[in-house]
Amino acid sequence: MSEKKQLRQIAIYGKGGIGKSTTTQNLTAGLAESGKNVMVVGCDPKADSTRLLLGGLAQKTVLDTLRTSGDATELSNIMRIGFHGTKCVESGGPEPGVGCAGRGIITSIGLLERLGAYTDDLDYVFYDVLGDVVCGGFAMPIREGKAKEIYIVASGEMMALYAANNISKGIAKYARTGGVRIGGIICNSRNVDRELELLKAFAEELGTQLIYFVPRDNVVQRAEIHRKTVIEYSPEVKQAQEYRALAKAIDENTMFTIPKPMSQERLEEILMEHGLMDAIEDYHI
Repeated sequence: MSEKKQLRQIAIYGKGGIGKSTTTQNLTAGLAESGKNVMVVGCDPKADSTRLLLGGLAQKTVLDTLRTSGDATELSNIMRIGFHGTKCVESGGPEPGVGCAGRGIITSIGLLERLGAYTDDLDYVFYDVLGDVVCGGFAMPIREGKAKEIYIVASGEMMALYAANNISKGIAKYARTGGVRIGGIICNSRNVDRELELLKAFAEELGTQLIYFVPRDNVVQRAEIHRKTVIEYSPEVKQAQEYRALAKAIDENTMFTIPKPMSQERLEEILMEHGLMDAIEDYHI
């Protein structure tokens, strides 16, 4: 009898606007292209976590489906198939000004479980999670033990590192009561001075690794305009190779730790050491 494969459930966090959803979709495209069976669960009320994998096709969210029909008894009502067979789900959010946006995540995961979405042939489930901090409904993937691996998308910019440190505080909290661990920092480069050196120092201080440095390339924006991942839009370009290498780094990763968040003072010391202190005088965590 063949051994049942190990499903890896991964949550991706990061500051709003850091390129988290773009990075996640390009990463999962690399995994899917390599033959991995992947499901992506968008946990952002904007419902844009699967757009590039679906070629821009409109994806009805779980909450919208429940609001309009009152039920979702078939996976086909809430799941679409994207690039290289990637299973795509968008949790959605409440109507503007009504309710908690985290509710969509809780509802979606429960419904996906009931409808049998977590099949034995899955290799990966990715949760693309909104937010600069791990709290409330947005902590659902790790609070309930669904996602055991966390990666944080950051850059060499001050506020991205503040957010990554805050997210690490939430991870550390849930790691004490469950099995969640951080797998590393993904740098989505902004081409700031000494960025690679800074991110390596930041990751080391957190007790984790800089698992990959994704260089900045305008082909990413061109691919987004065409509503595609870079791997689909221009598979031979260097940036497509970068995302394939990121996917390989995630696939082969064996370093999982409980992060050690920094105090504000220590974080500012690291920023000062790397020449960023002048930019942070008016900001506080």
